[in-house]
Amino acid sequence: MKSSDVIIQTTTKVVFFIIFLFAIHIFFAGHYTPGGGFVGGLLTASAIVLLLLAFDIRTVRKALPFNYTVIIAIGLLLALGTAAASILFNVPFFTHAYDYFNLPLFGETSLHSAMLFDLGVYLVVVGATMNIILSIGSDD
Repeated sequence: MKSSDVIIQTTTKVVFFIIFLFAIHIFFAGHYTPGGGFVGGLLTASAIVLLLLAFDIRTVRKALPFNYTVIIAIGLLLALGTAAASILFNVPFFTHAYDYFNLPLFGETSLHSAMLFDLGVYLVVVGATMNIILSIGSDD
């Protein structure tokens, strides 16, 4: 390991968590402001790509042992299931439900079924982006 690798890897460990926490913030803020599952997913994928640039693929796969194809499938099922659930309740397609809850530490908060749809989009974007990046960058 070169001495410059130590600096890049140490900085990456800190910056990864900053980008990831910002991606989670964008994901949760996306229902009321620009952002949501797509932008949060792209930010999460960029944080993982930063890890790939600082470390090798084997190290990142050991730290994050996810099958990104399965993540895409789970995201698609979640997004389509949330959108199609309106059929079960005899309301128009993509109709979402919401209610207000009093959560500890957060106070009165509205929770939406649209957040489950955004979670599906988030998982699809992370899975597809990482599949593309890993297929371009792998030696296989």
